[in-house]
This record gives sequence, C-alpha cells and structure tokens, in this order.
Amino acid sequence: MSGCRKRCKREMLKFAQYLLRLITGSLHTDTVEDEMEMATVRHRPEALELLEAQSKFTKKELQILYRGFKNECPSGVVNEETFKEIYSQFFPQGDSTTYAHFLFNAFDTDHNGSVSFEDFVMGLSILLRGTVQEKLNWAFNLYDINKDGYITKEEMLDIMKAIYDMMGKCTYPVLKEDAPRQHVETFFQKMDKNKDGVVTIDEFIESCQKDENIMRSMQLFENVI
Repeated sequence: MSGCRKRCKREMLKFAQYLLRLITGSLHTDTVEDEMEMATVRHRPEALELLEAQSKFTKKELQILYRGFKNECPSGVVNEETFKEIYSQFFPQGDSTTYAHFLFNAFDTDHNGSVSFEDFVMGLSILLRGTVQEKLNWAFNLYDINKDGYITKEEMLDIMKAIYDMMGKCTYPVLKEDAPRQHVETFFQKMDKNKDGVVTIDEFIESCQKDENIMRSMQLFENVI
C-alpha cells in the first residue's frame, strides 16, 4: 500500500514539476529557434499585459505559457475530450475521466464548453501562486458542481468517488467500496454548521482552515516550486 501511495504521489509531483518547468521555460533551450518561437507570441501584447495585471505571472512567463499552450492546442482552446486525454496520462493506474470532467468545468469559468488560454492562466495562477483563500474559493467552485453557490452532500460524494476512481489501484480494493461515502458523511457533518443540508462557501472555508491535512495539501504546489 505504501509503495502504491508513493507512486501516486510521484505522479502528482511530476504533474506539478511539469507545470513549473513550463512556466519557467526550462522545457526549452535558448536556441535561435526558441527566439523565433518567442517572437510568434508577441502578436498579442495587449492581451498579455492584461493577463499580467490579472494573474500572478510575469509577461515573460505568460509568453512561455502561451507558446506551450499553442503547441499543444493550435486552435487556441481545449475542449473537454482533449482535456480528459491529457489528464489521463498523469493517472494511468485509474479512470480519471469523471474527475477530469469536474476539473474541466472548474477551469471553464465562462461555461462555454472550452478552456481558453485566459481560463488556463487564471486557473494556474490560483493553483500555483494563489493565497490560501483563493485556493479554497477555487476548490469550492470545483465541488459546487451545478454552480448554485452551495455544496450538497451528493456533489461532495460525486467528487470523492471520482477521486477514488482516478487513484485506481492505489485505493481499490484495499479500501471498502463505501469508503467515499463514509468520508463524505464525516466531513460534511463538520462543514454543515447550521445543519441545513448544504455547505456555503463561508462554512467550507472555515472548516478547511481548521483542518491541518487540508491546509497542508494547499501547499503542495508551493512546496514543489
């Protein structure tokens, strides 16, 4: 079990390290070809300057991100199927389809069925360099599947099942089949302070800030960086 967990953690770290290398430009060497590629992203100076003001990335980092994004997604947007294919590469031991669907919806902030470069940058900005408050707001949006401003027990269970499915052999069959439901029952009771059957963003943030494990997980990308 411990070895399997370590493999899962390595996959997560590889993902984070890939994002870091992409942002810092260490995926590329300083060749003439690279300089030519850098020039190709300078046709959007106004958009980049706006993103620089809105995000926590520098203009140079945004140029590198845009180059990588266009290389992977020449159309300039990512649809859900492509997103699922990319994400499945990081979790080959399980089925990441459902979780990738929820994650895609969290990145797709304008809910138009595609993730643009701007959507991608703003999501990464929060996940990699956001404050704890910003990361928790983003996490709440992920769990709030129908985007009505509340998290229900069913929504939390859907996300939890998707995570267990994604981790694959690192959870099943070691954990019982009802483990996701038990986990949700315990955590939902802690979060739903007024026992009205839903969790508000204030209840979510307050509960998460009091949970040491959650607070440690918020530092995952920062620790890698």
